[in-house]
Amino acid sequence: MNLRSLALAPAFALAFALPAAAEKIPLNEISRYLNSLKTVVADFSQVNADGSVTPGKVYIQRPGRVRFEYKGDQTLVLASGGQVAVFDKKSNSGAQQYPLSKTPLNIILADNVNLGRNGMVTGHSEKKNSTIVKAHDPAHPEYGNIQMVFTANPTELRQWVVTDDKGKRTTVILGDMQKGVGIPASKFSINNEVARRK
Repeated sequence: MNLRSLALAPAFALAFALPAAAEKIPLNEISRYLNSLKTVVADFSQVNADGSVTPGKVYIQRPGRVRFEYKGDQTLVLASGGQVAVFDKKSNSGAQQYPLSKTPLNIILADNVNLGRNGMVTGHSEKKNSTIVKAHDPAHPEYGNIQMVFTANPTELRQWVVTDDKGKRTTVILGDMQKGVGIPASKFSINNEVARRK
């Protein structure tokens, strides 16, 4: 073995000793996966902007419908019919409502998720065997952004972080997802919830 080979040997040994870096899941695969999710039920833990953690259950029916039930109190967040309604203990007179299109969650709930759309994705990286995608509405970046975390083989959504228009961050960490389950339409009725709380 000549001197040059001896000098290179440690470098080759090191290269083979390191585990192969996980590859990023391509954006078109993530779009395909999100579009394949029709109904989902999962337990979740929400890390709030103040650092507190709230457990709950989420029901998703794409496109456009989601229900977050929080354990231990009367708080409920519903999205349906293009509106988001936030109910809490004090909301027996109604709920705070605003358009779903003005929230970053609209990206996941859209009829056709296309992360290849020009200007939508602002970050796409791999970290600790997870693919992280940061996205916003390119027409309205002022509405905030969503950062989604996926694992591969098979592709699975694990958590998301929504940063709203005021810069407030909310993290939702998903438990095991039940997919393709039947969810009654009444679960997503804002009017039913308003009537129930009167």
